Amino acid sequence: AAKAFLTTGFCKLLEREGLGIDVVSGGELYTAIRANFDPEMIEFNGNNKTEEEIRAALEYNIGRIIVDNPDELKFLESICKEMNKKVKVIYRITPNVEVITHKYIQTAQKDSKFGFPLDEEIIYPAIKAGIDSDYIDFIGFHFHIGSQLFQNQAYLKALDVVFLFMQETRRRYKYDITELNVGGGFGIKYLKSDEKKPYRYFLEPIMKKIDEFCKEHSFTRPSIVIEPGRSIVGEAGVTLYKVGNIKEIPNVRNYISIDGGMTDNLRVALYQSKYEMILANRATDKKDYTASICGKCCESGDILITDAKMPKPKRGDILATFSTGAYGYSMSNNYNKNATPAVVLCKEGQADLLVKRQSYEKMIENEIIPQRLLKSKN
Repeated sequence: AAKAFLTTGFCKLLEREGLGIDVVSGGELYTAIRANFDPEMIEFNGNNKTEEEIRAALEYNIGRIIVDNPDELKFLESICKEMNKKVKVIYRITPNVEVITHKYIQTAQKDSKFGFPLDEEIIYPAIKAGIDSDYIDFIGFHFHIGSQLFQNQAYLKALDVVFLFMQETRRRYKYDITELNVGGGFGIKYLKSDEKKPYRYFLEPIMKKIDEFCKEHSFTRPSIVIEPGRSIVGEAGVTLYKVGNIKEIPNVRNYISIDGGMTDNLRVALYQSKYEMILANRATDKKDYTASICGKCCESGDILITDAKMPKPKRGDILATFSTGAYGYSMSNNYNKNATPAVVLCKEGQADLLVKRQSYEKMIENEIIPQRLLKSKN
């Protein structure tokens, strides 16, 4: 899932590991193509692909387009017809499964902006249209039930919905799907209390259930696809900040200001996410001081960590937050005209830049002063 983290350099690492890329925008697609990533290993997801994005995907001959709703199916087919292109298509369905996670990263409940609803009068005409089309090669179903999940039951419930569609598609149209995408969302460890599960905890019961169904109902098992994003890059990321001002309010709270915040980690403000930290240059010192870590944005909500334990900090200390590899850089922004930080790839003592630190010149290079605003007031 490219939305978790994507750069041209990271594309080369994914390629080396034999992984594909799930993109959700023209920018993510462009990044992968610029890195010479194999287009056949790219799928395009998302609930509102623009005409320009669809045309680019077809021009690049990417492997799959995941269609999100009936309107998009018609739109895609019209563009394919105009361009005389045929594309493999998977339908994203909304299995109406509730999961235990933040409401902003629940994606499979009935009232969702994502996916085909379960209504028979909507989904089955779309399936027939995909089977009959000269430009749409309908090959299977997709679901994504949410993110940062630690239990596997919801995946198994979603499979029951998919199995119903598989059986009914065969009964109505004598057609069997060849691919099933079960999404991602496998949780990672942000806090010591998070009970991260290994991949096998999710995948073994999923595969067992699929195999049992296929055997019982005489289906050839479709190719099974997963979309791990956060679970690949999340724990690999560490964000380093420099300590600035230290504010102590007697009998209330201590605040440590850092040279970053919600511009490089929006998840805290958006999802009330929790992180752990250390003073990296004093990691073994006694942690006998309590303070909240605040970002430098002009927002009261720009607090990364509340009441963290640490050694008594000093200006210039290096503060590290953990498990920031996913949705840190990818959600970074220029709020308050703060420049985005560099991203460094480290392994076994070797460090290489993946992303340069943004300069102020680069930050404003697309801004224009209209000529009429340059005219004299007189």
